[in-house]
Amino acid sequence: MSTGLIWFRNDLRVNDQKSLAEATRKHDSVIGVYCFDPRQFSTDPYGFIKTGKFRTQFLIETVEQLKLNLAKFNIPLFVYFNKPEDKLPEIISAHNCTHIYCQKEWTSEELKVTNAVKKALTKNLVAWIESYDQFLYQPDNIQFTIEKIPQVFTRFRKSVEKYAKVEDLATIDPAYLQNPIENKTKILNLTDLGFTYFETPSHTAFPFKGGENSALERLNSYFWETKKLAYYKKTRNGLLGTDYSSKFSAWLANGSISAKTIYIQVKKFEKEIKKNDSTYWLIFELLWRDYFKYISLKHGNSIFKIGGILNKNYNWSTDMEVVQHWIHGNTGKPFVDANMLELQQTGWMSNRGRQNVGSYLAKDLLVDWRIGAAYFESMLIDYDVHSNYGNWMYVAGIGNDPRDRKFNVDLQAERYDTNKKFQRLWLQPTLF
Repeated sequence: MSTGLIWFRNDLRVNDQKSLAEATRKHDSVIGVYCFDPRQFSTDPYGFIKTGKFRTQFLIETVEQLKLNLAKFNIPLFVYFNKPEDKLPEIISAHNCTHIYCQKEWTSEELKVTNAVKKALTKNLVAWIESYDQFLYQPDNIQFTIEKIPQVFTRFRKSVEKYAKVEDLATIDPAYLQNPIENKTKILNLTDLGFTYFETPSHTAFPFKGGENSALERLNSYFWETKKLAYYKKTRNGLLGTDYSSKFSAWLANGSISAKTIYIQVKKFEKEIKKNDSTYWLIFELLWRDYFKYISLKHGNSIFKIGGILNKNYNWSTDMEVVQHWIHGNTGKPFVDANMLELQQTGWMSNRGRQNVGSYLAKDLLVDWRIGAAYFESMLIDYDVHSNYGNWMYVAGIGNDPRDRKFNVDLQAERYDTNKKFQRLWLQPTLF
């Protein structure tokens, strides 16, 4: 009898989970481990808590659902508030695990943790099995080597659309049921992680809970109940309400739903309901998500450097007083300020808002874009290292946009918030 251990990271689901599918196929007994890593709740060099209260609450809800879904197969999820390198060797020894399965990571902080775990396991005779489980199109299925990933998205997209294939979903045998394993660990709450309980405003555009079940419910609602997918391209630049965009990014970010699951449902929708520009555009956005992951694979730590992947030399400011005005919605630009207040109060901001506030910080205020990226990491429910830094480089002019655009936030407000409903929602009415 052998035991496999799944180290859950940003792959917090049961459906289409490569590690889980492989472990249950190869082992009589499987256990899961998730660590709330204290380093992720520390203060960064700019003074921001790396994982703020909104994403923390969403993560807690996600881990709760993962534990319940694994329990259907009698697979325990051991949960700790510890560094993985401190707990995983202990668990492996206690349960005589022969294999450890996990999602492959490559960005610096994640890789540092991976290497620390591997070093801590040098005395354990355990096989290490990693898999790329966060892409729509896997590295083995695209026409480019990592070193040859194009610097322009369009070339990448056209090649992938023409030549690449989406893999089948990874499935666990629904009949799989192992003998129960005792598990006395409990899910942490906000206070355990240093936060106080809070209420999000009722008019938030993201009123959803974390977890795989919630993700699948949202997919069912957006595709099959309301059929909003059929209008996605027309509404995706919206600012108000829950349905102007799919809102899948938060569940994708922590892996409680896979890009493949969404893709397959889009294809089903196209076959059974309607195929149009909107259905294509959702896949188009999933391709952008893949692309930023490939860019970080190709360029490594350059995505975190001030000159970005283009190594451009701008005279950036680090004036934190200016940053604080931006954070608290006191720039004097109503469209920027409304978006920043939405983020501050809800942990969410539309894609249109992110482009504008990012461009304004980097191109108008001339502030080091990495400060904005760090603030987004702290605040956003849907923070994803690849998309966050990819998009910030893009708006700062040191990434994958050859045009090096600057957003005119006043014209953007006129175009996307013509009647000022969004600005009125978040700003004091006396400003209008």
